[in-house]
Amino acid sequence: MSPGFLLPAPDEDSSPFWEGCAAGELRIQTCTSCGRLRFPPRPVCPWCRSTECRWRVVSGRGTVWSHVVVHPPLLPAYAEQAPYNVVVVALDEDPTIRLVGNVVGAPGDRLDAIDPHSVAIGDPVEVVFDPVAEDIALPRWTRR
Repeated sequence: MSPGFLLPAPDEDSSPFWEGCAAGELRIQTCTSCGRLRFPPRPVCPWCRSTECRWRVVSGRGTVWSHVVVHPPLLPAYAEQAPYNVVVVALDEDPTIRLVGNVVGAPGDRLDAIDPHSVAIGDPVEVVFDPVAEDIALPRWTRR
């Protein structure tokens, strides 16, 4: 990927998520006290206040909960791919867990590889991972 793209900055709480993405797994933080999934990752469970957690590999299947078509002006690195879609995906395991990404035709596709207006709320999707740096892969979504 060319310079200028925004890349995540993993920290102590989110590193296991990004390590999972690099390994081709969608890992979600899970409270070991109450069993609830939580995303984004954080040190304390918002439901039971436990500090104990583990990381669970989930199916990577979900549904488009919301979407938008992005048009210029944008950051220069993204402008050449506009217009493209940005989606919020609700995971099948827990629809309150939602991740932001893009629907692509296949792993490695450009963001504009599909018609951004063809994406609809309710579309069933599954995660794919696109390496964007030496040790970072972004979760993206394909239709299922």
